Amino acid sequence: MRHTAPMLRINDISYSVEGRPLFEGASAVIPDGHKVGLIGRNGAGKTTLFRLIKGELALEGGDISLPSRARIGGVAQEVPSSDVSLIDTVLAADTERAALLAEAETATDPSRIAEVQTRLADIDAWSAEGRAASILRGLGFDSEKQKMPCSAFSGGWRMRVALAAVLFAAPDLLLLDEPTNYLDLEGALWLENYLSRYPHTVLIISHDRGLLNRAVGAILHLENRKLTFYQGPYDQFARQRAEQRAVQAAQAKKQDLRRAHLQSFVDRFKAKASKAKQAQSRVKMLEKMQPITAPEDAARTVFSFPDPEELSPPIIATENVSVGYGDTVVLRNLNLRIDQDDRIALLGQNGQGKSTLSKMLSGRLAPMAGQMATSNKLRIGYFAQHQVDELHIDETPLQHLQRERPGEMQSKLRARLAGFGLGPDQAETAVGRLSGGQKARLSLLLATLDAPHLLILDEPTNHLDIESREALVEALTAYTGAVILVSHDMHLLSMVADRLWLVKDGQVTAYAEDLEAYRKLLLTSDKPDKPAKPAAAAEKPRRPSREALQALRGEVRKCEARVEKLNQMRDKLAKKLADPSMYEPERVDEAQVWQKKYAEVMDGLDRAESLWLSAIEKLEKSES
Repeated sequence: MRHTAPMLRINDISYSVEGRPLFEGASAVIPDGHKVGLIGRNGAGKTTLFRLIKGELALEGGDISLPSRARIGGVAQEVPSSDVSLIDTVLAADTERAALLAEAETATDPSRIAEVQTRLADIDAWSAEGRAASILRGLGFDSEKQKMPCSAFSGGWRMRVALAAVLFAAPDLLLLDEPTNYLDLEGALWLENYLSRYPHTVLIISHDRGLLNRAVGAILHLENRKLTFYQGPYDQFARQRAEQRAVQAAQAKKQDLRRAHLQSFVDRFKAKASKAKQAQSRVKMLEKMQPITAPEDAARTVFSFPDPEELSPPIIATENVSVGYGDTVVLRNLNLRIDQDDRIALLGQNGQGKSTLSKMLSGRLAPMAGQMATSNKLRIGYFAQHQVDELHIDETPLQHLQRERPGEMQSKLRARLAGFGLGPDQAETAVGRLSGGQKARLSLLLATLDAPHLLILDEPTNHLDIESREALVEALTAYTGAVILVSHDMHLLSMVADRLWLVKDGQVTAYAEDLEAYRKLLLTSDKPDKPAKPAAAAEKPRRPSREALQALRGEVRKCEARVEKLNQMRDKLAKKLADPSMYEPERVDEAQVWQKKYAEVMDGLDRAESLWLSAIEKLEKSES
């Protein structure tokens, strides 16, 4: 069996913040070249682990080791606002290339000049500008923008430049902390695809289920101050966890029954001399029993949107509307209709006008031309990230609600907060001390306080963990108003939206395909076009012989049997890995062996499925 060398070894680490332990005897091995999603509840210590790996914090116990000379890279807080162009900022991130190019200008020793030129060729320095431009284009910067200075862009856009810079530098261990929080859907899908092909090791903190399923091949789970490594993407991890929880709950129940049986014996016979010895031995057995705790499912995170009364359709209709700022038209000829049962996702790159459309529909921006009709009693709720940043940091969530509902009893206000997962403790905590997710919940509560008929949500999942995102999906599904959604979270969009509008080139049009087709379209359009062959050169293929067709059909059957066999092996290994005892400290090595076997089977399965699909395609082409 081929063993992959470790890129990162975390050995028995301990670390506390203000006396609160975040890690206690935590260990994990990240193999070289693996793409791994680091997940865990908000506040569990994921970002702290990154800082420990980078050596920014000192461990209290244990050690973290990497291969000597391994380069670690993470996204800088933000690229400084400078006069340097975006493309030059990104090119400068490869410090070795920059230093060699500078030396090539000044070196005089012939042998050193030769060394420098050889090394520049080795690191592919001459194609660097093309690579840097391709990364910037994928993150939303066209050729014109790439030549502009960093100072021309806002903080969110400069964060993208910082991401482009670290991707271009291609460190041996790439650490990314919620990188999609400052990307739109198009940028997030490009990043997902880029990471899946990244040539080195990646450790990424994310709550984006789509990214955790498509860009990574393993999950590192931080829970109860320990780290556990699971092979496979997020959905596979979730299944394994569910199986483990079921087994653990059954064991806990069985142990409770046994404990109760022993205790009843002790209670009945401890006073009887004849039975005292047996009673005493039962007491010892009770003391020795290691309690198995039934796993608590993650504390239920909820959103309870109030239901509006029904209005007659449509609630909004536009006719030949143009909208923009000052004399600049951003969107034109808008002929749109929204009914109360609509769930609409807005697609399109940043800068195309999604926010402009949202502002117009919410009444924050008046049309420049055309007609826009709205229902008389229409109430609109609007949530955007900037509103989270505008909360009063020195006031409590309760005080925020009291300002909006001065005549309402405090008990009712507290119930409203609880309906958005903000319990008694959070209700009385100053907003400045709440987590990003808790602030987002408060903003969502304020946006829906009036039971709006239309809810416009612009990136509502930033800072929400996976459980909260699932709760948001449930709440939006149950909600009886219309929803307009702008989000980089493919999972949220696919679970909520039933209509897709594409905002592009000053127009808003219905997108007839599904989200998966949109994803493929974006990834295809990112690739340079291949020159088309002249039509005259294309020859009509000859129909294959009967023997050739039989051989192709045989190949399809063979591939199908291989896939079936590998699926059976995968199921057996998954069952073995779902056994909680496999993760006991004394079986760590054994667990890693089985996880490697599982990874190899999954790798084989990917290749077998690819060969099977290819064989089916060949057969279909030959038969047509």
